[in-house]
Amino acid sequence: MKAVCLHDRGEIERYLRRNTFLHIYALGDLDDFFWQYTTWYAFKDDRQQITQLALVYTGMAQPVLLGITGENESGIMRELLRAVRPYLPASVYAHFSGDAASALADSYRIESRGLHYKMALTDTSRLDSFDTSQVIALAAADLGDLQRLYASYPGNAFDPRMLETGQFFGIRLDEQLACAAGIHVYSSRYRVAAIGNVTTHPAFRKQGLATVVCARLCQSLLQAVDHIGLNVKADNAPAIRCYEKLGFVQIASYTEYDLIADRSQSGRALPEKTMRRF
Repeated sequence: MKAVCLHDRGEIERYLRRNTFLHIYALGDLDDFFWQYTTWYAFKDDRQQITQLALVYTGMAQPVLLGITGENESGIMRELLRAVRPYLPASVYAHFSGDAASALADSYRIESRGLHYKMALTDTSRLDSFDTSQVIALAAADLGDLQRLYASYPGNAFDPRMLETGQFFGIRLDEQLACAAGIHVYSSRYRVAAIGNVTTHPAFRKQGLATVVCARLCQSLLQAVDHIGLNVKADNAPAIRCYEKLGFVQIASYTEYDLIADRSQSGRALPEKTMRRF
């Protein structure tokens, strides 16, 4: 089966809408804010219908590869990844369902970053039970404070452009930003959002601040979107409890990986081609 590169957002959306919560990140990346950094690879059947889809997002310092599938679909995802392997960046951070990573084992050094859960907000009624009076909206003027807070949160995926969405909130205590929460993707056009960049300064943890800030964030997001999801590491029990209190439930699991092109396996590094929208 031959892989193709897609450029029709409507076609991509129809495929992703088969399971909106599972594909919230990819759906959000259809928005103009993210679209310019995306490349979409797919298999199609004889009727030209998409049967599998993978996304490379290059808007971060390290490109991200999404290979998320439903149950019993990991086999065709492996085939797709093998087909597009020559076009993938030499260094990429990957999100894969099942054993999809095995498709790249002969070309990349693969380091697992752990099992993760996808969670979906299914009970919005719980959000109103939290006192969010301390929570403030964050804007461009708060960028410096936000970056200092994220310095205590290694591995965060914060992009200053995200503040432009108006979907970042926080709490200030003792004249400093103690807690913040925002988005990884957000689209009022596609009516989806993924919560991300949630952290509390070590000096203020175990006070429930993140739960309150996330409640306010969700209240704001629901004015513009219909589906809110998030990714969380499976061993992060405090975060999972926080999200469950807010009305989130687990809908799927996947694993995150660091992939580095391996000369010892392939004989040469994979070409790092410029990813562009076709």
